[in-house]
Amino acid sequence: MEQSLVMFEEELREISHVIERLLRDSNAKSVYLVDKDGQLIASSGDTKDIDSTSLASLTAGNIAATGGLAKLIGEKEFSILFHEGEKDNIHISIVGQRMILVVIFGERSSLGLVRLRVRRASEEISGCIQRILRRMESSTARESLLEEITDEDIENLFH
Repeated sequence: MEQSLVMFEEELREISHVIERLLRDSNAKSVYLVDKDGQLIASSGDTKDIDSTSLASLTAGNIAATGGLAKLIGEKEFSILFHEGEKDNIHISIVGQRMILVVIFGERSSLGLVRLRVRRASEEISGCIQRILRRMESSTARESLLEEITDEDIENLFH
């Protein structure tokens, strides 16, 4: 079981900047970053007509279901999913093995452009995730160090 990420403000700002640039550079309608538990992390674009809570939950379920399909045929997972609609399309990709990047786009864009821009954004978000994990590890190390200090140790400091 993976430990839940503790999102730090600095990384959240950076991730928000990355998905805003992805939205612009890919000519997408909206972009969402979701964790594999179905929690919305960040979003950008025209999101007012979309129930983002449902989108996040269903996206995580979609990734879980296709993960089951992947295992059936001997694959670890399918890292990219694409759903084509009459007027809108959804590109879904796994980022850093912990997050899901969802890009909704229409005829103003193309699958090739979205895939190209998602690749760059995924690398940047993966870097953020790695920094978050390192910060969490150092926080845990500090907390465990504090737990090792006994009342006797504190009294000895003042005597």
